[in-house]
This record gives sequence, C-alpha cells and structure tokens, in this order.
Amino acid sequence: MKINVNNVALKISAGTPNQFVRAPLPQIAFSGRSNVGKSSLINTLLNRKSMARVSSAPGKTITVNFYDVDKKLFLVDLPGYGYAKRTKEDQLKWSTLVDGYFTNNPNIDLLRLVVQLVDSRIGLTKDDRDMVEFLNQVGLPYIIVATKTDKLNKTERERAVNSLVTDRSILPGTQIILFSSQSKEGKNDVWDAILGYAEEA
Repeated sequence: MKINVNNVALKISAGTPNQFVRAPLPQIAFSGRSNVGKSSLINTLLNRKSMARVSSAPGKTITVNFYDVDKKLFLVDLPGYGYAKRTKEDQLKWSTLVDGYFTNNPNIDLLRLVVQLVDSRIGLTKDDRDMVEFLNQVGLPYIIVATKTDKLNKTERERAVNSLVTDRSILPGTQIILFSSQSKEGKNDVWDAILGYAEEA
C-alpha cells in the first residue's frame, strides 16, 4: 500500500460512540496513558506539527479522533487513560468512549492494529498492563511503541527494552519499537508496521 501522508484530514472528533466513522477503511488505533506522547507520535508520522493537538493539560481531551490518511486508512487516536485528576463524570465518559470503540464500533472488523504506547522511562504501568491484557483477551493484534527514547542513555535504553521483552503481560514475539518525536527514531518502523497490518485482509 502506497499512501501520501501529506493528504490527511481530521475526519471527526467523536464524543460519543454513535459518531464513529463508518467508511470502509482499515483502522489503526493508538492507545496509551495521558501524556505518553500519542499526539507527538501521530504528528511525527504525518509530518505535521499540530495535526494532533498536544494538550497542555494531560487527560483534557476525551474524544476519539479519526484521521483520514490519503483516503486509504484511518489513524484513530484514543483518549489517554490513567489521569488521576479526572472527575468521575470524565472517567465515565472516557470508559464509555473507549469501551464503545472496541465493543460498539460498526467497523471493528476493520481494526487492523493497536499501537500501544509506553513511556520508555517508566515501562508498563498498571493501566498499561490492563490495556495489554485486554488486547490479549480479545485477540487484537498490537505492537508496543516505547516513547521518549531520546531522554535515555544507552544503558537505560537497554534496560527499557529488556523490561518490555520480558514482561509477562506482553505476548512473546510482539514487535517493540523505540521512538522519539525529537530525533524521529522509529518513525519508519512504525509506518512499516502500520502499512503491513493495514494491507491484511
């Protein structure tokens, strides 16, 4: 699949499950805790600075954003989890939206891959582990993208990778990609994974 990453548009910021797109295109979902760098990753992939808005307040955005890339696939930015200062009302809205994406998505059969982001400096949090174990249970394919690697030295990078490779929550053989929005490390590897899964029937 060849795509023009400069031909991209925000299709919709869905605030309720009934707003999810119904266009018959492959979907690639991005999941991770608040402030893990999802917006920065998406902007880097799309060669943009502000296509995906980087929130100044973690956990502020509670929408599922569908980015139409060259009318060939959707990059789906799920709202970040694990933000402790959310009100109960916001926590319920987050749960309804994210649960709805996986259980009430008219095109769930077109979800080809979940890009699960993890802060390379922290490793899997309890919320990350819960998400990964959910993906394992429902059988959805996923890769792990370890973000903010530019902040690690060589020893710390090796430790971070080893921690993910040996974590029992992550299925053996799962692709793990080191990524930095600053250096663009891992950008091509993430695109290769996206396009590889998007082409699968």
